[in-house]
Amino acid sequence: MLRGLLTKVLGDPNEKTLKELQPIIEDINDLEPKFKALDDQELHDKTVEFRGRLLAGDPLDEILPEAFAAVREAARRTIGLRHYDVQLIGGIVLHQGKVAEMKTGEGKTLVATLSLYLNALESKGAHLITPNDYLAKRDAQWMGPIYHALGLSVGVIQSQTDAATYQPSYVFDPEFKATDDRYQFLRPVPRPEAYQADITYGTNNEFGFDYLRDNMVSDLSQMAQRELNYAIVDEVDNILIDEARTPLIISGQAEESSEFYKRFAQEVRKLRRETDYTVEEKMRVVTPTEEGIEKMERWLGVDNLYSPENYHLTPYLENALKAQVLFKRDKEYIVKDGEVIIVDEFTGRLMYGRRYSEGLHQAIEAKEGVPIQRESLTLATITFQNYFRMYDKLAGMTGTAYTEAEEFGKIYDLDVVVIPTHRPLIREDYSDLVYKSEKAKYKAVVQELKELHELGRPVLVGTTSVENSEHLSELLRRQGVKHEVLNAKMHEKEAGIIAQAGQPGSVTIATNMAGRGVDILLGGNPEGLARERLRRQGVDLTTVPQDDWEQALAEAKSECESAKRRVLELGGLHILGTERHEARRIDNQLRGRAGRQGDPGTSRFYVSLEDELMVRFGGQNAAKIMERLGVEEDVPIEHNLVSKSIENAQVKVEGYNFDVRKHLLE
Repeated sequence: MLRGLLTKVLGDPNEKTLKELQPIIEDINDLEPKFKALDDQELHDKTVEFRGRLLAGDPLDEILPEAFAAVREAARRTIGLRHYDVQLIGGIVLHQGKVAEMKTGEGKTLVATLSLYLNALESKGAHLITPNDYLAKRDAQWMGPIYHALGLSVGVIQSQTDAATYQPSYVFDPEFKATDDRYQFLRPVPRPEAYQADITYGTNNEFGFDYLRDNMVSDLSQMAQRELNYAIVDEVDNILIDEARTPLIISGQAEESSEFYKRFAQEVRKLRRETDYTVEEKMRVVTPTEEGIEKMERWLGVDNLYSPENYHLTPYLENALKAQVLFKRDKEYIVKDGEVIIVDEFTGRLMYGRRYSEGLHQAIEAKEGVPIQRESLTLATITFQNYFRMYDKLAGMTGTAYTEAEEFGKIYDLDVVVIPTHRPLIREDYSDLVYKSEKAKYKAVVQELKELHELGRPVLVGTTSVENSEHLSELLRRQGVKHEVLNAKMHEKEAGIIAQAGQPGSVTIATNMAGRGVDILLGGNPEGLARERLRRQGVDLTTVPQDDWEQALAEAKSECESAKRRVLELGGLHILGTERHEARRIDNQLRGRAGRQGDPGTSRFYVSLEDELMVRFGGQNAAKIMERLGVEEDVPIEHNLVSKSIENAQVKVEGYNFDVRKHLLE
């Protein structure tokens, strides 16, 4: 309310910021004809000229209009994309060390090239941080020709996926022919060389782990990174907020793990809820009752669990209870090849190599009956919060940052600027449908998907966990609805599927993070379609003749065009959320997958009173209203008041999570 009043009196600060940038945009546009007239060599030599001016004492801000004009022209010549004015605004905001909120499909990857180029002119390195390896590799390959035309080098760091390749790192080299077409133009190099490049793309995990490894070397010559000068964090809300609490840990092995884990896991199974322990859903805390403690003492053959001589046993009880009651298989973790692998609650991705601390992971291993690994000893650790605050200048971009503007400001000293869209947003967001039970909700979801599928309208279905997406997939299979499921287990393959999620009649089920950073083009993605077809015909894409490729691409383009017309007639992509997430941002991200670049689209969330968010916050009130109105099981209630109360619950959780992160930092 206070913010609204201030805006009325002082004007919208966002509008004010955008207005101040307008003269710079005009300067860049005025330079366009001059840069168009340069030949390729003259454009390439501009970088040497700019670096000379910097050495002579010119500040970066003075060079900005010409540097941006050079990047815009290089992009037009090399990859056929010209930066729009709103993209130039985004570039300036990133250069100023702020967070640019840009809607899905507004071309964040292209926007980043502007400020990366400008800041790389200082020869101190500029980093672009992505949430996964696939995006780091894709962006470097896609944008590499722009930097190459301007005489800058580009490095890529990837995480180790197999034992054969140690710390895979590459530099962009248009002359290099890879044996695998997915790595085209990426020449393998040692890790330090990828960091010596003017611009380096990589994931938050790899940058963080390299920093830790550098702190453990015995000789300075073994270090990989150089100074932390400038970074743009892509999907900044995911990395600096959702993952902020996650510490990166390099650990060594400590003593053998104790037999007590197995013993406690067996005994805890016999305990009953309410009688032997109580659960506080809101705070995710489980506490044994007097009766429960007495039973455990009897089964373990000890007089008093909490006496000094038995005190070492209490952590085993706490962890065994937590593992049994609060941590669910296929939600918080999965079991694969005899190992317990954590599932990231925000992204749905599998976190290989990460383990819960203080014996909790071992307790889950005991519960699942898989080999219990040795406890680990922390050798080096840092949180993302602390790592990214070490950069001299930090910027970020995402489709959803405004709801967390306070946190960006207080913790990272970052302002959020909302960048206008290139074309007006015409997507319709319907109010939530609330059902009494989860069963009734899923029944309605399946019915809706079946109807849209038969109509030929593409749908993207968002779920909050691997377990839910597999449950829904099974229900659809029984109804004979053809669909794809993305659980963020295979980034590369998923990017291919999500790119085609706009084809007529396609139904794609995805957890939160699956395919983030990949645009859904209505009618399908012609380039991906052409590649897939040629692969199926057994064509090696690294040696395919140019004529064959162009013919395959032309066929795919005309197919996608007619498919797009059909999808547009049906109302564009529909987004169906099967549950509200505890952060509004994640819901907004899902909605944002439809209605890109002025396309039509719709979105709706289906909620049940048994959903976790509703159980934790205020589901009882809605349940009472439904009881009073005598609502039947299968009849939903749809009212703005309900949607409002769900959002209030989300605001509560966001506030709670913010306090936890702030406390962690302090």
